[in-house]
Amino acid sequence: TMLQAARYLLGSPGASGFGSKSTADEVTAACPDLGSLTAIITGATSGIGAETARVLAKRGARVVIPARSVKAAEDMRARILGECPGADILVLHLDLSSLASVRDFARRFLSLGLPLDLLINNAGKFSHGQLALSEDGVEMTFATNYLGHFLLTKLLLGKMAETAAATGVQGRIVNVSSSVHGWFSGDWADYLKLVTRRKIPYDATQAYAVSKLANVLHTKELAARLQEMGADVTVNCVHPGIVRTRLNRDREGLITDLVFVLLSKLLKTIPQAAATTCYAAVHPRLAGVSGRYLADCNEALPSPAAASRSEAARLWQASEDMISGSSQQGQVLQYGCWTGTSDRVCSCCV
Repeated sequence: TMLQAARYLLGSPGASGFGSKSTADEVTAACPDLGSLTAIITGATSGIGAETARVLAKRGARVVIPARSVKAAEDMRARILGECPGADILVLHLDLSSLASVRDFARRFLSLGLPLDLLINNAGKFSHGQLALSEDGVEMTFATNYLGHFLLTKLLLGKMAETAAATGVQGRIVNVSSSVHGWFSGDWADYLKLVTRRKIPYDATQAYAVSKLANVLHTKELAARLQEMGADVTVNCVHPGIVRTRLNRDREGLITDLVFVLLSKLLKTIPQAAATTCYAAVHPRLAGVSGRYLADCNEALPSPAAASRSEAARLWQASEDMISGSSQQGQVLQYGCWTGTSDRVCSCCV
């Protein structure tokens, strides 16, 4: 609506007290000491994920940075330590497009015996090239942005529920989606089948939209399952906004200047884009809130396709089939196996 657009451009705060211009530092000011929390943040070597890691580490949280490039993650760790010398940052290898790599990461993390309070599924890719399939035969954007996170979340959920029960601090999962999820309104299953078999032309934007739709549907179904299993863990998804990059322009007159000003108002800085993720991860206002879609640090409405519980359940089952198809028996976490009586995740969870 016009009112929403005006609020966005002006950065007017919503019900939460924050708006489109709020930064990650600002929204975490109410929780200055996160020293008891451990967070895993995917995609934390650059951009929104890096800012999320920096701010949570600055507030005292132990931050685990999984990355395909361990060097990039080590560089990010060094940058955070440069600002916060006492920060506790761990680096582990993870390639989200590979289900085997996801399992290996989960196994290694769980072997450390650390608690887990926050899981921020932030990593995402946009493919500018032609169709590519993961080593598991899944369209690469879907594999990286959604399916890898689906499996990662399943494998770590027992540890999150266990940590929440032991500490009394509610665990939180944040799925980073995008408003682009609303650009796809067809049948995601048919699309994936047809594009993987090269029956339809590959469109990178469509592939990205499908993966982001899956993030929202995952959030919806996971929230219901968490409630059913009695875990003190919430899950929400966020639209971070579109990040402002360095805009080059030639001063060629009024039109160019107007376009530049308009774009600079519509796009966000990285600290602004990381705000909703950080808000969802740690702000006290969201205690007990689950299954919601947030934008500009306030609850928003996802697309109609993303609001369907039946589609969310359908995607869940399809995802189970996809991860089981390339897994050895016993490796995939089965919901309900965590009992809350052990100090470690049971063997079937790893």
